[in-house]
Amino acid sequence: MMADSFLKSIRILLVDDNPNNIKVLSEAIQGYGWKALMATDGESAIEQTEYAQPDLILLDVMMPGMDGFETCRRLKANPNTQNIPIVFMTALSDATDKVKGLEIGAVDYITKPFQQEEVIARLKLHLKISHLTRTLEQRVQERTTQLTQSLQQLQETQLQLIQSEKMSTLGQLVAGIGHEINNPIGFIGGNISHIEEYIKDLLRLLRLQQKKLPNRDRDIEELVEEIDLEYLIEDLPKLLASMHQGITRLRDISLSLRTFARADMSCKVEFQIHEGIDSTLMLLKHRLNGNGDCAKIQVVKQYGELPPIACYPGQLNQVFMNIIANAIDAFDAIERKDSSQGIAAPNTIAIATSVDSQQKTVTICIQDNGRGIIPEIQARIFEPSFTTKPVGKGTGLGLAISRQIIVDKHKGQITCSSVPGKGTQFTISLPIESDC
Repeated sequence: MMADSFLKSIRILLVDDNPNNIKVLSEAIQGYGWKALMATDGESAIEQTEYAQPDLILLDVMMPGMDGFETCRRLKANPNTQNIPIVFMTALSDATDKVKGLEIGAVDYITKPFQQEEVIARLKLHLKISHLTRTLEQRVQERTTQLTQSLQQLQETQLQLIQSEKMSTLGQLVAGIGHEINNPIGFIGGNISHIEEYIKDLLRLLRLQQKKLPNRDRDIEELVEEIDLEYLIEDLPKLLASMHQGITRLRDISLSLRTFARADMSCKVEFQIHEGIDSTLMLLKHRLNGNGDCAKIQVVKQYGELPPIACYPGQLNQVFMNIIANAIDAFDAIERKDSSQGIAAPNTIAIATSVDSQQKTVTICIQDNGRGIIPEIQARIFEPSFTTKPVGKGTGLGLAISRQIIVDKHKGQITCSSVPGKGTQFTISLPIESDC
């Protein structure tokens, strides 16, 4: 049953070129507590409907100029008035005319001469139907909004679970790898210095022996030639130096792994962003150096003077990994040419950082000169499960998780701008200080 407040606010537009009909109907409507609006032709009816927005229209079919059918068509063609119920008034008894009116959008017919009780009963029925329809549409809209929000929350929760599981698994894996790498690194590093001393002693002994015993027998001379003793003496220090470099490289990789997958605590910790970027680049070095058909990618770092920021380091490093790895994937898929010179343009990833003291934020820009992203795809890159990579090459979760890490976890911002054929830039803005 309709509420009293709704009944009191009812407005009905009467459209008839006969003043007597208008008078009789308006008295009946006003006597029921409703407000009557009046128009004597189709044009004024359309104009009044636009600004007054009546709850129902009683529309005469036979009027000079624009008849009721045309008036109805125009009202139904207007998005602002198309949902207002229209009841035709006519003296016609031809079923064809009634069907015509219903087909163009009318909800009912009242035949002249009419009985006031019948008119009021029909109006009450259609007003109630209209009210219930609007209420139902509102409830459907509210329910749709609730379901949309619930779906979004579910997707965010799924991303959080995936993110937590990935970081937990990655942390355990890195801890195990680090332990396994560090043990042999320590063993080799601790012994190589002794090997260097032993070799130096042996070479001293050899030189002294050559000096004291210049005349060697034939077998020794043949062995010296066979092993190329002079080259061996010259190359041994170089081999030891390269072994030192290899050990240093392994230590750097182990450190980068630990930095990249730092176990995040329940509260944010102070972290230097540059350490995270550098550790990510170290882990991707084998891809940046190029191999096979993939050209080398030049990394240009333009670091500003950044203070440590309060953050979850492991999660931020995952964002850097996702963005930089995507740029490398884009380079792997294309061969770029410099259109002005006709030579291969170097593949470049530029990473710039800066600080805004007034806003108390740091900004990280990661830009490549790859193939870029078309607008249709660019609008969807942060959607969960959206990917342009072949099956088995991507899950579509990388950038969705990255956005959640930056926006939800760190209260920052991440944007993407791209020009097809020229490259893509991701810009990340993070607050320097943040609560847990």
